[in-house]
Amino acid sequence: MRIVKYPHPILRYKCKPLRKIDQTIRDIVQEMFDLMYETQGVGLAANQVDLPYQLIVINPTGDAQQKDKEVVLINPIILKLRGNEEGEEGCLSFPDMRLIVPRARECKFQAIDLKGQVVNYHWKGFDARIVQHETDHLSGVSFFQHAVASNGDLETQLLKLQVKFKEDLKNGLEPTEEQFLESVKKWEEERA
Repeated sequence: MRIVKYPHPILRYKCKPLRKIDQTIRDIVQEMFDLMYETQGVGLAANQVDLPYQLIVINPTGDAQQKDKEVVLINPIILKLRGNEEGEEGCLSFPDMRLIVPRARECKFQAIDLKGQVVNYHWKGFDARIVQHETDHLSGVSFFQHAVASNGDLETQLLKLQVKFKEDLKNGLEPTEEQFLESVKKWEEERA
């Protein structure tokens, strides 16, 4: 498992609801948490690891030792947003990029947990920012699309990532559009 980088096509993909929670999904969740901690993140959406499903892992502390802070969100739905504030965000799919992004200060949402139970949440501040960032990923929206400021020239930063992706594509390190679509089709057939 690896984190895909912009402009990988799956980052624009509208993820499908997850219909079945089994040991495969539990294993994927553990791998996602491990990768998130390894890369010093606080949240990770499934499409960031090349999986086309509505699945998010979050630990606002970013500390692997604080397992009690881990949250798994399956098929999350934002119910209500309140307030507005700007804050700095980074994204594991956009290395070294820091942007100022407006988000709601409070977020009420619902998701299914790993036990298959529907859980309601009401998060504020940084936690609310994380869930909004990650649910955007599941809709194929990246944080730069909301940004009002950056730590450098945004266009130049995105161009550098595009050039790197094209080099990796040419060297067979990234999937072609056809390979990506075939991978999505396979996953959808396996999870149906």
